Amino acid sequence: MGREISRHGGRPAYRAHDADDHAWDSALRPKRCLLALNRKLRNMVASKLLLDWSPKQISGWLKTQYPGDESLRVSHETIYRSLFIQARGVLKKELLGHLRTKRRMRRSQHSRIFKDSRGQIPNAISIRERPAEVADRAVPGHWEGDLLSGSRNSHIVTLVERHSRFAMLIKVPSKDTAVVVTALSRHIRKLPATLRRSLTWDRGLEMARHQDFTVATDVQVYFCDPQSPWQRGTNENTNLLLRQYFPRGTDLSVYSQAQLDRVALRLNQRPRQTLGFQTPASKLHASVASTV
Repeated sequence: MGREISRHGGRPAYRAHDADDHAWDSALRPKRCLLALNRKLRNMVASKLLLDWSPKQISGWLKTQYPGDESLRVSHETIYRSLFIQARGVLKKELLGHLRTKRRMRRSQHSRIFKDSRGQIPNAISIRERPAEVADRAVPGHWEGDLLSGSRNSHIVTLVERHSRFAMLIKVPSKDTAVVVTALSRHIRKLPATLRRSLTWDRGLEMARHQDFTVATDVQVYFCDPQSPWQRGTNENTNLLLRQYFPRGTDLSVYSQAQLDRVALRLNQRPRQTLGFQTPASKLHASVASTV
């Protein structure tokens, strides 16, 4: 799109239109979840979790066991949400221990220093320690991030939400870790709490101060294995899409934050086949509204 991208008041891409504003506002209204309303279904789900069944196994079993009873149907997404988002008396937190990945946003016992040819990242937590809900894409609020590089040592931060493929772009004057973490923290804090759950990053030293980011946002950072870009596949694919607007060799420093928001908005309003031809923006807003 180049420099001619028009400004739009500097408003973030995810709050660009009145309809979007209404969706975000409605998402703030508490709603009781299905399992809170149906005791029989809740007890059945809990009993299967105690047997170490996964949410997907429980959902599939209910469909085959009670094909004619719509009241005994629940998606695996709703089960995860009840455990991780709406666990206030709906499903007991003790049931989390029966999921295959038992850790829930806490520091791993195996935290260590990740090293590469440029230096090290202290107290980095491996991607292998991420909660199960991240891999399933069932719960919104889990992000993948990276730096998109341009000419003259210019960079922008790219973030993409795994559940909806919603993208955000953040202007940074350099890739110094203090600069990146400060800018990233400022943008993440603008999001609703339901969209601030985790961040998966590669091993770049721009996130060496990830602990400062976690303190500022309460978002845990997980780091990929060496030379494993597929572990951030959603972000890698998004970066490829962004090359339509920022070809290799482009000086990224000339773009304002408002221009980056404009590009993100353009991307987030494009239908995606992987979303059943929904747009990332509509998918994100719908998921937030259904989980709060």
